[in-house]
Amino acid sequence: MEAAIILVFVLGYLAITLEHNLKLDKLIPALAMMAICWALVALGVDGFSTWFDSGKHALVENFPALMHEDKMHLMEETLLHHLGKTAEILVFLLGAMTIVEIIDYFDGFSTIRGYVKTKSKKKIVWLFSILAFFLSAIIDNLTATIVLISILQKIVKKREDRIWFAGLIIIAANAGGAWSPIGDVTTTMLWIGKKVSTQMLFLYLFIPSVLCMVVPSFIASFLPAFKGNIDTDESGVEEKKSPHSAKMLYLGLGAIVFVPIFKTVTHLPPYVGMMLSLAIVATFAEIYSRTKFSLSSVEGSEGDLEHDEHAHHSPVHHSLSKIEMPSILFFLGILMAVAALESLGTLFGFAQNLKESIPLMGTEMAGTNVSDLVVMLLGVGSAVIDNVPLVAASLGMFSEPLDNELWHFIAFAAGTGGSMLIIGSAAGVVAMGMEKIDFFWYLKKISWLALVGFVVGSLAFMLMRTLF
Repeated sequence: MEAAIILVFVLGYLAITLEHNLKLDKLIPALAMMAICWALVALGVDGFSTWFDSGKHALVENFPALMHEDKMHLMEETLLHHLGKTAEILVFLLGAMTIVEIIDYFDGFSTIRGYVKTKSKKKIVWLFSILAFFLSAIIDNLTATIVLISILQKIVKKREDRIWFAGLIIIAANAGGAWSPIGDVTTTMLWIGKKVSTQMLFLYLFIPSVLCMVVPSFIASFLPAFKGNIDTDESGVEEKKSPHSAKMLYLGLGAIVFVPIFKTVTHLPPYVGMMLSLAIVATFAEIYSRTKFSLSSVEGSEGDLEHDEHAHHSPVHHSLSKIEMPSILFFLGILMAVAALESLGTLFGFAQNLKESIPLMGTEMAGTNVSDLVVMLLGVGSAVIDNVPLVAASLGMFSEPLDNELWHFIAFAAGTGGSMLIIGSAAGVVAMGMEKIDFFWYLKKISWLALVGFVVGSLAFMLMRTLF
């Protein structure tokens, strides 16, 4: 039965990787994989020789000798444990996504466009790279990429020029997401899973992440594609903008940044702070939209022209309706499917074999027995397949303590390695869709820049860890 579960997982993983070829949304195989894996676990629970206790992070002693009822009870407890841990991540993401959508409801991101005063391609690539780097650390790399490419489309009119800028935005956004606990889904998973702390994540990864962004941008600034000036639209027509756009931008970003501070002070899970931040932002959104909101009805005040097409909606309701629910369901499916393999002790056994068979390539610290080469290969692997299941698997494989260097290197490798292929990260996939960027064009023109940034950042990390 264990072989059948692994086969289902591999086939589901393959379907997720070939999403674009199969023209099948990746949430479908993820959810099917989750349900089938746990169904097979329930049906074959009496035949398993080991069971992994996620709470104690150790194998259950004498598991085969337990009665059927005890095994089923243990399985139900394990399933509930993993569902709770997964729900922490999903509720956190729901809150963050809603805040971002509320900012967008008030055209908050149009404020960023006002900072772009130059026509020089070289200056614009640096401006957007820096914006992507820091914005992704606050609102996550996927959202930062969507926001900046939307702004880019209004500034750079020629698509042939724009796709070069988009490629550098992908690299910078993924680099920026790696050093922040809220900048990338995989880093958020490690943070919520109590593998990394906000302070040490910054200390370990900020400089490697900066280099991962700066080096490709520096090299790119000398390429022919970034010579000269951009062609601008001189129509002089100004877009209508909400009078509250700047206030909601700063309030929303401040509310998201407040979450790690709240966790540090209260020691409560991050989703609690995110819900508080969402409540504060939503309160101001209701006030600024002058919407009368009740549980039974929603009606806009007369004469309010702000977002007239949504005047009958609460801004919170409108923002919730725009959340990427397919992404949320995908995370649910993949995390719970990996949990099934973890529960059988499969990942734990694989990790033990890995540690015994692969010699240590880097500096040994805090009992880490995993080679630097293996973690770098994980980064390369995240460019080919989704980094979420890779990091989810690593959470089940390794038992190193909080802020061990291994977890920080995994956060960096999984976060930045995906830039090497356009399908290797959420930021790349969304840019591919928004600008219709060809896979092989990106492979020839941008991938080598991402690889250089990844290698330089990895070497910088290996140097940085010797200081802590």
